[in-house]
Amino acid sequence: MKNTLKHNLLQSTVKKEIKRHRGFSFIEVMVVIIILGLLSSIVGVYLFDSAEKAKVDATKTQIKGLETALDLYRLHNSRYPSSEQGLKALLEKPEVGLIPKNWNGPYLRGNNIPEDGWGTPFRFVSENGNEYEIISLGADGIDGGADLDADISSSEL
Repeated sequence: MKNTLKHNLLQSTVKKEIKRHRGFSFIEVMVVIIILGLLSSIVGVYLFDSAEKAKVDATKTQIKGLETALDLYRLHNSRYPSSEQGLKALLEKPEVGLIPKNWNGPYLRGNNIPEDGWGTPFRFVSENGNEYEIISLGADGIDGGADLDADISSSEL
């Protein structure tokens, strides 16, 4: 009787050990996958939002750099480039409109005019040579918008 009891106890222990090492059930695996999916979606939205805000900050920084170059241009030429001459006047002497006599550029480093954070060229508007506005159309690339799609203007910085 003692042997049978020991044998049954041993079998019971072995079965428990086998059950313990079988692995996870399908439901347990699915619950873990769902939890991981929810966590990744929350983190993904946060990271995506941060990346877009960084593009806004980069655009504002580019505008401020262009403003500095335009101020130097005006210091040498007594006026800002016209809308017709555009920001290109910061890289090469204008050949249209009122040609500056004291152009001493290029006023920007590199061989190209910086673009906004979304890779779109800036709009440059200067009516009388005394004032100007640099505009980025935001993430959507069209006039107007809200939040990340809002236009960014040098007059608002």
